[in-house]
Amino acid sequence: MANGKQIEMRDPADTPMLIATVGAGTIGTGVAQALAAANYRVLLLDRSEVQLGRALRNIRRGLRTERLLGGCTRALDPEEILRRIEPITDPKQLARTPVVIENVTENWTIKEKLYREMAKFTEPETVFCANTSTIPITRIASVTRYPDRVIGFHLTNPVPLMPAVELVRGHHTSPSTIRVARQLVSGLGKHAILVEDSPGFVTSRVMMLAINEAISLLQEGVVSTPLEADRLLKTCFGHKMGLLETADLIGLDTVLDSSEELFRSFNDDKYRPSPLLRRLVAAKLLGRKSGQGFYRYYEASS
Repeated sequence: MANGKQIEMRDPADTPMLIATVGAGTIGTGVAQALAAANYRVLLLDRSEVQLGRALRNIRRGLRTERLLGGCTRALDPEEILRRIEPITDPKQLARTPVVIENVTENWTIKEKLYREMAKFTEPETVFCANTSTIPITRIASVTRYPDRVIGFHLTNPVPLMPAVELVRGHHTSPSTIRVARQLVSGLGKHAILVEDSPGFVTSRVMMLAINEAISLLQEGVVSTPLEADRLLKTCFGHKMGLLETADLIGLDTVLDSSEELFRSFNDDKYRPSPLLRRLVAAKLLGRKSGQGFYRYYEASS
C-alpha cells in the first residue's frame, strides 16, 4: 500500500471484521445486508437518518424474502444479522474501518466530493471499493491521496443473491488492493471476476445498451407492452428477468445516469438514452423503488 502497511483480511467466521458501506440506497442497503449475513460487522453511513431507518426496514424485509427464495441466510436469525449493522451519519467514523465500500448515486459530481471528504477521515492504508456502474475507477482514484488503494467493486441488484462481483483494476490499483478485494468477495461467498478499467466495464457497458434498445423497441411500437418484450427475451434466451424488469429493479434514474455517462465517455450515439427513458425519469416513475416504472408494483421501498 501507499504507506507500506497492508490490510490483513480475516475470515469472518473468526473475529468479525468491521467494514463500512457508504450510501443507504437500494444497492448500499443490499451490500450492508450481504456483509452482515456473512458475519462482518457493518458501518452503514448515510447523511439522512430517515434514509438509514428506511434501509434497516428494507433489510429486515429483504431477509424475509431471501429466506423464502432459499438464500444463504435462511438458517440465520434476521435480528442477529441486523444487530451487526451500525447506522451512522458522521463520516469521521470511517477511521474505524480498513475497508470502505462506496455505493452513492451514479453521479460524478457527488462521488468526487465524497471521495475528497472520505480521504480526510480514513487511514492511509484504507482500501476504497468503488461500487460504480460506469464511472472509470482511474478517474475516481485521481481525487484521492492514494490512488493505488482504489478498486472497482461492481455489485448488482439484488446484492445478497448475486453470485459474482466485477472487480475493476484502475491504472494505479496495487496488487495488495486486489488481494484485499478478492478476499472480501470470497468472505461474502461470491466469486470475483477481474477486468480492466473502461467506462461501464463489461456488465454495465453491455447491459445499458441492451436495456436502452429494449426501451426503444417499446417506444417505436415494435412491441406493444413491456411484458411482450420481456417474455420474448426470457423465452428465447432463458433469462430469469426481462430487460425492462431489470431496468425497474436497477432504478430508471440509475439506468439514465449510467447511459448518459457512457454517452459522454465514448461520444457514440449508440449510448444515447431513449427519450422514453428520459420521460419516465422526469415523471418520477423510477421502477420498483417508486412503485411504478415499466411495470406497476404494489409496494415501493419505504
